[in-house]
Formats: sequence, structure tokens, C-alpha cells
Amino acid sequence: MADAVDEVLNRIEQQKVEPELPEGIMALPLLQMAYRGQVKLTPQQARCAIEALPYETPKLSATAITTMDSFPEALERAIIRSGIKPKALPPPKVINGTVEQVSPEEMKKPFQRYRRF
Repeated sequence: MADAVDEVLNRIEQQKVEPELPEGIMALPLLQMAYRGQVKLTPQQARCAIEALPYETPKLSATAITTMDSFPEALERAIIRSGIKPKALPPPKVINGTVEQVSPEEMKKPFQRYRRF
């Protein structure tokens, strides 16, 4: 009876042979193989592959490389190309107020009018 149990246990252990993962495979192809059913990953292997994804493959993002001399000139050229006539902007307002001179000693003190107590 013990021999039969040992024989069944040996057969079970032989069936548990884990599939060999390809050497040097990156995380993305490994996970693709896993969800296609070509490979059975352990939970630890799957977690490691998921965590390694951001470090192995760059994020896709939109980037623009330009060699413009100055932004205002490039903006003017873009406006001309678009055919839109820019509105004439009024000149900026200049505020001419009086400036009160304050001594440096007074500036070192706390501002009394901002205190609550």
C-alpha cells in the first residue's frame, strides 16, 4: 500500500515540472505569453513582470522637438499661415502712482496693520 502511495506521489511530482521560461525575455512578451496561455506563471513571477514593465519599456507620450529662434516670431508665422487677422490690441495700461519711501529700519519691524491682536 505504501508503495502505491509513493508511486502516485512520484507521478504527481513529475507532472509538476514548471515550464522553462526563455532566457533574457522581457516583461511585456512574458506577460503576453501568459495571457495567451502559452506559459503558466507563478504569482511571484507575474508580480515581478508587472513591476518591471515601467523600467523596461518607455511610456508613450507626445513630444515635439523644435528649433525655433523665438516664440513670438514662431507665433506670428503661425498666425499668418492660419489666415486669421489678429485684432489690434490696446496698449498696456501704465499705472503712475506715487511710491512711498520706507526706511530699512521700519521694514525690519513686523507690520502692525496686519496683526489681529
